[in-house]
Amino acid sequence: MMYIFEYKELIRNLVVSDLKTKYTGSVLGFAWSLVNPLLMMLVLYFVFSSIFHTQENFVLYLLTGIFVWRFFANGTTAAMYSIVGKSSLVTKIFIPREILTLSIAISCFVSSILEFLVLIPLLIILGAGISATILFVPILHLLYFMIVFGISLILASLYVYYRDLNQIWDVVLQVGFFLSPIVYPLAYIPAKYEFYYMLNPITRLITMYRDVLLDGTIPKISDFGIVIAFGVLLLVLGTLLFKKQSRRFAEEL
Repeated sequence: MMYIFEYKELIRNLVVSDLKTKYTGSVLGFAWSLVNPLLMMLVLYFVFSSIFHTQENFVLYLLTGIFVWRFFANGTTAAMYSIVGKSSLVTKIFIPREILTLSIAISCFVSSILEFLVLIPLLIILGAGISATILFVPILHLLYFMIVFGISLILASLYVYYRDLNQIWDVVLQVGFFLSPIVYPLAYIPAKYEFYYMLNPITRLITMYRDVLLDGTIPKISDFGIVIAFGVLLLVLGTLLFKKQSRRFAEEL
């Protein structure tokens, strides 16, 4: 990972370029990043509010879950194309190819931070009291980044060889959205399945974000431990697979 320091200027330029490409030329620019989750929240609220009416402040519950999920969905999807989308940099110059995936992941990380900065006043307006536990959000987001980047390395390396992966990943994300506690409360999960359900690190992260943002409580040490373990595991697996597959990137592109 030492290449991060050696190529920090290149990484910074790639991140800035990606952010400019994402928002420049759009009428609403960054606002689109907020319109999308807000519209989704409204649709889900009208569809499910009567079913999950026992959930306190269902609007905030939905909003938090959607904003957390977006980083995972947007980050991994965008990073999947990081090698194929910048094939000229792969075939014509020598740089650690991980930089291309890392720059996309960081760009989505920055976008997600901006979204959360807008989410906070929305929480206040809609009746959530902000407590000191909000200081844990940066820590959670860094841990979240480990997971997103680890999966991004796996997807980016495989997509070079298997171009149908984007279709498969779209289905995985759709299924994952409803298998995560974004719309429904955890109380609706049968007790006998709860242990297995909570092994999903995204599920645990969504719960941890709600703890610090909505409930004003600090997540359990065990929650942090499980998320860190998954993050490290995915980073190691992603790095090993990426290095193995990257030997033939130029040939495939």
